[in-house]
Amino acid sequence: MVIYALSDVVKTNLEVSSMKRADDFQQRRQHLINLSDEELEQRFWQLAEKIVNPMIDMAKKHTTPSIERSVLLRMGFSSIEARAIVDGVIARGLMGKGAGNVVYKLATAKNLEIRAAGLKLVEGELWDEAVALCQGGAK
Repeated sequence: MVIYALSDVVKTNLEVSSMKRADDFQQRRQHLINLSDEELEQRFWQLAEKIVNPMIDMAKKHTTPSIERSVLLRMGFSSIEARAIVDGVIARGLMGKGAGNVVYKLATAKNLEIRAAGLKLVEGELWDEAVALCQGGAK
């Protein structure tokens, strides 16, 4: 029974692979035929943006505390420090901004090293500034 089913699959795959697609390239490119190279490039980037934007949107909306702690670990914070920063980010409705981004923006605005800015947040300092910089939302 299994051998019979397998032979049917192989036979079907052979039939499909021997089929040829009709060459309709000239028809499908009609809407592009009069575009200049610059216009084609612009069209390419518009389509690329259309494909990528939903992924960027998903990444912005679907982060987790674990991902945010991981980012902070790679920025040089200990796991205890990263947890404190992420907890503060969550408490202030900044999760969608990204914990690493919050620290980076604060460091840039206050002319601090990234680690120094993060440690200020761990100590409970500069949160009002961080919220203002990131235009934080509600919990």
